[in-house]
Amino acid sequence: MSKIANKFNFAKIIIMSITLFIILLTALTSIIAFNNSSIFNQLKFNAFMIYERKQWYRLFSYSLLHADWGHLFVNMFVLYSFGSLVEDLLPIFFGNKAKMIFIILYAGGVSISTLYSLFKHKHNHYYNAVGASGAVSAVLFSSIIMHPEGEIFFFFIPVPIPAYIFGLIYLAYSAYMAKRAKDNIGHDAHFWGAVFGIAYTIAIRPEFANEFLNTVIGV
Repeated sequence: MSKIANKFNFAKIIIMSITLFIILLTALTSIIAFNNSSIFNQLKFNAFMIYERKQWYRLFSYSLLHADWGHLFVNMFVLYSFGSLVEDLLPIFFGNKAKMIFIILYAGGVSISTLYSLFKHKHNHYYNAVGASGAVSAVLFSSIIMHPEGEIFFFFIPVPIPAYIFGLIYLAYSAYMAKRAKDNIGHDAHFWGAVFGIAYTIAIRPEFANEFLNTVIGV
């Protein structure tokens, strides 16, 4: 009986936490696709297939795939670290609308972050991208705007890193990797996901902008 209760409680936690549900769904899909090229090819972002063949579902499905275990771990670690915080903060300001606001934030990050690549590569059959990077970036920067005092810890660094500093490092790394363009990871999506996350968060509550500036630079 206790085992059934434990399973029920775990399922309840997953349902209550959108972040954990996304992590579970993304991890399962990514792991399955690691060993199934057919699923990988059917779900990955391909601008030509979206634009010319109207396979619009790829604007979302690509976020469930990752290039390798390291790519999956980094994205899910960042999502867990900041997604949980955003889910905790949103109800303070938006009450029972918080879950829908978070879903729009994540889904918007998934789709809008790839629009640049879609139009840039719409006639390029060979351009592919995978990963939840755009959505994760949107959540990360939404968290930074809402809670600029936030910090993140790494096992190999003895002191916490301010969230906004980590965000800048994250974007710098994305820009560097985007120029190399030697993998299937949508590095351009990191930048545009960040832009969407910032714009969306300020749009739903403009006071966040002033509070962020007051905290970070004392304006």
